[in-house]
Amino acid sequence: MIIRAIREEEKSLYDQVVQHPLQTWAWGEFRKQTGVKVERIGFFEGQKLTQAFQVTFHKIPHFNQTIGYLPKGPMPDEEQLDVLRQLGEKHNALFVKLEPNIAQEAGAPSAHDAIKRFLVDHGCVPGRPLFTKYTFQLNLQQSEEKIFAQLKSKTRYNVRLAAKKGVQIFEKTSQEGMDEYIDILQETTNRQGFYAHSPEYFKTLWNTLGTTNMLHIFHAVYQDKIIVSWIVFHFHDIFYYPYGASRTAHRDVMASNLMMWEMIIYAKKLGCHTFDMWGSLGPKPDKNDPWYGFHKFKEGYGGTLTEFIGTYDLVLNEQMYKIYRVAENVRWTILRLRAKIGI
Repeated sequence: MIIRAIREEEKSLYDQVVQHPLQTWAWGEFRKQTGVKVERIGFFEGQKLTQAFQVTFHKIPHFNQTIGYLPKGPMPDEEQLDVLRQLGEKHNALFVKLEPNIAQEAGAPSAHDAIKRFLVDHGCVPGRPLFTKYTFQLNLQQSEEKIFAQLKSKTRYNVRLAAKKGVQIFEKTSQEGMDEYIDILQETTNRQGFYAHSPEYFKTLWNTLGTTNMLHIFHAVYQDKIIVSWIVFHFHDIFYYPYGASRTAHRDVMASNLMMWEMIIYAKKLGCHTFDMWGSLGPKPDKNDPWYGFHKFKEGYGGTLTEFIGTYDLVLNEQMYKIYRVAENVRWTILRLRAKIGI
């Protein structure tokens, strides 16, 4: 086994091996543009690249150190953890956050326990998640008729209502399309009061991913006005819905319901076998959770609630890590309090 950094001329081989949009070469280039350090490591058997991952390093405010982040990577093993320790030392990291792309149906007898024990035995501890542990995944290898029949009755009604009202879905994967998405997103965040990436984030996203054929932008139009806009990803025959925004006006025409249904049809036409809805709450969602509405919306499309291993921190500096976690807990307590009282 040869382990080394991936070279620029190997990016197409790299993309063939990784399994998620957040691990793609283009995503790494995007993160570089936001000021983040990126390392790509390949595992070779002879001349053949068999596995690879991409880890980013982020500066910690008020600390003279960084955090490593490896989202949606492969099954962790001793060699990977050794490489991550070396990279962490190179970048003066407190820890490397791992969120492996290893999933099972939520509620099934756990096949993850052995992996979790392995991670804990090799210096990892459960960490605060950046990427949700759960998502809905829809099997697209069924007929359109069968998928539609599996929708919740209210969801089917809303899809039909939107079509009857004259809502139309258009692709607009262009700079203008991204600008329109950003405009709608700002209205969405002002209305719902949740955190969203900045306009600069999405402008950089377009500049680096806009021509990759991985990113697509769709609008829902009603009475000649864009009222819903989504950014979706297509990678390795899996379709993803990571970003969405909607206007306050005309919410009664259920444009988002039709958008999701049209994305299902579009993904099937692309030959995708799975629609990953990019996150949800768990098996027993709290109705008071701010993401409960998104969870119920996605649930309406009949996908399987899927559970990933979760978040583990590979600790590299135990003493400073403890201090960091205390500071992190204080910060999140303040943020939750501000959200609750509206400041």
